[in-house]
Amino acid sequence: MITLTESAIAAVNRFIDSSDKNIAGLRIKVDGGGCSGLQYRLRLEETIAEGDLVQEMNGLTMLIDEASQPLLDGVTVDFIDSMEGSGFKFENPNATGSCGCGKSFAC
Repeated sequence: MITLTESAIAAVNRFIDSSDKNIAGLRIKVDGGGCSGLQYRLRLEETIAEGDLVQEMNGLTMLIDEASQPLLDGVTVDFIDSMEGSGFKFENPNATGSCGCGKSFAC
């Protein structure tokens, strides 16, 4: 199960509200790449794909593909908004290492 903080949910809802498309949910995915070998991907989806795990949290629908599910189990996603910048921050108990920017990890 993935947990989004109130700040992350509010940020995603702002993106959904500003979209001119009908959004089915937020896709949270893990792809190969980045400094540490795996990287997080977030995007708004118009449809739910076959095999997606659909998770609801405070009115927000999250979509996770089958391959990403075990790598994202227990992850907490936060949204940081500071003078140094803003963006999503991932805390992953499955990661054995991560890069300095926090955008990629290893398992």
